[in-house]
Amino acid sequence: MTSDLLHHERAAAVPATVRPVPEDPEGRAPEARRSTSAVRASDLLALAGAAVGALALTTLLFVWVAPFDTVLGFVVVAYLLFVGLYAVLVSLDETGPAVRDRVAAVLWQSLAALLLSALVLVVGYTLWRGRSALVHLNFLTEDMSSTGPLQPLSDGGVLHAIVGTLEQIALALVVTVPLGLACAVFLNEVPGRYARFVRTVVEAMTALPSIVAGLFVYATVILVLGLDKSGAAASLALGVMMLPIVIRAADVVIRLVPSSLREASYALGASQWRTVWTVVLPTSRSGLTTAVILGTARGIGETSPVLLTSGATAELNANALSGPQVSLPLATFQLVSSPQPSLIARGFGSAALLMALVLLLFVVARVIGGRAPGELTRGQRHRRVLASRRDAARMAARARSRPRPDGPSPDPGPGADPVAPGPMPPG
Repeated sequence: MTSDLLHHERAAAVPATVRPVPEDPEGRAPEARRSTSAVRASDLLALAGAAVGALALTTLLFVWVAPFDTVLGFVVVAYLLFVGLYAVLVSLDETGPAVRDRVAAVLWQSLAALLLSALVLVVGYTLWRGRSALVHLNFLTEDMSSTGPLQPLSDGGVLHAIVGTLEQIALALVVTVPLGLACAVFLNEVPGRYARFVRTVVEAMTALPSIVAGLFVYATVILVLGLDKSGAAASLALGVMMLPIVIRAADVVIRLVPSSLREASYALGASQWRTVWTVVLPTSRSGLTTAVILGTARGIGETSPVLLTSGATAELNANALSGPQVSLPLATFQLVSSPQPSLIARGFGSAALLMALVLLLFVVARVIGGRAPGELTRGQRHRRVLASRRDAARMAARARSRPRPDGPSPDPGPGADPVAPGPMPPG
């Protein structure tokens, strides 16, 4: 009786919203839940302790022990001490493999943070220096043909450089994308000695300096063929720079397509080039888009090939086949080389526009080729749904028009034979 009263008193003491922990009849403690989180309190404490210890030791070394005063040296020494102290603190609770794994994770995460910080610093500094030019609308709608170096930022702009960049990169892509993808398909679908030779040449051209590409086009197109400097010549030089990047990246992507897909296409009777067109290229579309993006990023920021093959001008020239034509990288180089603050601000504004243009091209390319193989767009899915509904309605109407074995025959409709054929008499 006493034990029952105590049990009821304990149950009454527990709030109604809290479920009481069941008692084990054998007297064992309830099982503790295991945490599945990748971040633990000991890891955070080890990071914080290592950071504070590294900062204190570095300050002691630079202020009291040695006459060091460089900021870079302070950061490097503090980081090395941080990694060492973190390894020591982790080794107090973990084994050797776990310590090496944590130290490696700290190293690559630190490198990622360093690269991200450098990117943010470059972008932020460019936008900050070019803010005084970007706020003026004339910076996007006028050229520099009637603007002097001492005129304010409310006069002149870089419209001529924007048009030149768009035309040159468009012409370069028209030449580079078909040739690059065709060469990548050839390297994977037609193996042999010649394919190995072409792959070697492509790998060697990947490290080709941009000035060499500009000199090649200048010597062959302008000096030998006698053509004038123009945006088309600059696009050829940019294409020479972009082509090996596109071929190399597309070659790697196509090589990753499973061979079972090709074998299934061959088993259905498709030819080799039909398999490439309907199986290989759609499967690797996202990777091929990335290859084109890499090639575009390589060509859109080049300066020396454009300077050698297209020349420089302050006027708007929308004809890429005749006359000098400037690009945004070349305009940036010319503007920041001037000692005038207004021209330097225009140069940083041009660099900011170039980054925005590259970002826009990347977004467009990702939208075009970012879907997985076989994934439909929203419009395609909507059309598929409508077609399925039409098919379902047609099949339902056909089922209703069929005669039922236990019911009357449906109306044959006008024009049908009123005399239905009966059973044949025996004999």
